[in-house]
Amino acid sequence: MLDSSHSSLDSSVGGVGNKEHLIVLGTGWGAASFLKNIDTDKYDVTVISPRNYFVFTPMLAGASVGTVDFKSITEPIREINNKVRYLEAAANEINPLTQSISCTSIVCEGNSCETESFDISYDRLLFSVGGQTTTFGTPGVEEYCNYLKQVGDAQQIKNAIVNCFESAGLPNLTEEDMERELTFVIVGAGPTGIEFAAELLDFIESDGPRYYKDRLKYVRIKVVEAAPSILRPFEDGMKEEAIRRLTRTIKIQGVGSIQPCERIPYGMSLWAAGIGQLPITSSLVEELKGTEQTNAQQYARGRLAVDPWLRVLGGDGKIFALGDCSCISSTPMLPATAQVAAQQGEFLGKLLSRDYPPPFQFLDLGILAYTGSGSALAQVQIAPGKDLPGANENWSPVRLQIKGSLGFGLWRTIYLLKQTSFKNVVLVALDWVKVNLFGRDISIL
Repeated sequence: MLDSSHSSLDSSVGGVGNKEHLIVLGTGWGAASFLKNIDTDKYDVTVISPRNYFVFTPMLAGASVGTVDFKSITEPIREINNKVRYLEAAANEINPLTQSISCTSIVCEGNSCETESFDISYDRLLFSVGGQTTTFGTPGVEEYCNYLKQVGDAQQIKNAIVNCFESAGLPNLTEEDMERELTFVIVGAGPTGIEFAAELLDFIESDGPRYYKDRLKYVRIKVVEAAPSILRPFEDGMKEEAIRRLTRTIKIQGVGSIQPCERIPYGMSLWAAGIGQLPITSSLVEELKGTEQTNAQQYARGRLAVDPWLRVLGGDGKIFALGDCSCISSTPMLPATAQVAAQQGEFLGKLLSRDYPPPFQFLDLGILAYTGSGSALAQVQIAPGKDLPGANENWSPVRLQIKGSLGFGLWRTIYLLKQTSFKNVVLVALDWVKVNLFGRDISIL
């Protein structure tokens, strides 16, 4: 049963006293970083999101094979800042003229669900909804491929992997059937695709002999990439190291080797090939049609164009945007990474709390990628790039390249330090210890 109602929260939710009402849409990297830095004595903050927690997305690949527990890499949004109000709802439409948001909340108990639609007004709005996986119009992706953006995706992948191994053990299967069931296809050789391939390989090499020894000879892992190389953000030497580490078991199949209409039989597939915009982002861009936002779309390409202070163009200084759904108009397109969103969230929190005047400058600290079997790549930038203050036009950044076991140690250290709370640090560290002692859990839940 599904009941619905509509209400307005303007009378019950809004600025308290002389405080401005600031609404934050989203609970991702940018929003979490912002909430750590915003002055709640100055603003009455309301967070709106269907998800009441932050998730450490770089470790979803590990969670999808049981290297870490899902709960170890999540943190309730109220724990990040217990002075903000949280509403479990999805934003459907934003009206910049009336400074209001139309939202829908769905609360289910058993087989009964209640839907409540409501409008809420704001004095300032932080738009930090992130992006969604894009399929580039490829037929069959939405129906047959898994994504890796949310905790639910990782849970589904974990169950699918175990199901593939269990299905391959059923009676009356031919060797061809078993190989099909145990073929894992990963589309996209960026950090997400490669790290998932590495984690999957760890699961097969470490836990496969315990549980599925008779089926390991049928396992195939194929990485399909349209670009000329894998891990494009890395230097060539680091890419070669990643290929060397992975191809001991994994077949990397580039677009040049795939013939038209070629079919790859598989048991499970992961689509990790790109990021697109959510409907709410496209809707807001359309709402700002006729303003400077329209002219900026030639380079923003569907994202919300913002100025160097992260104010949305055409939003009259009332709307801010950051992360994957935004694009700074005066600089080259920044990568869609957690690092960018987190730095923007911290900057904006300080900007609104302290009237921090300088424009946003992204400090590229480097990139990490796990390549399996206790090995990782760490490309660390130890000095600012040429676009940052103090660098002349001929100056290039200094990048420290670390790989192998030393890179793995740095990868684990940085990921622990970046956890949102000490609780998460302890839980993740304990998960790593448990896997080394007892192996990964293969229960299908």
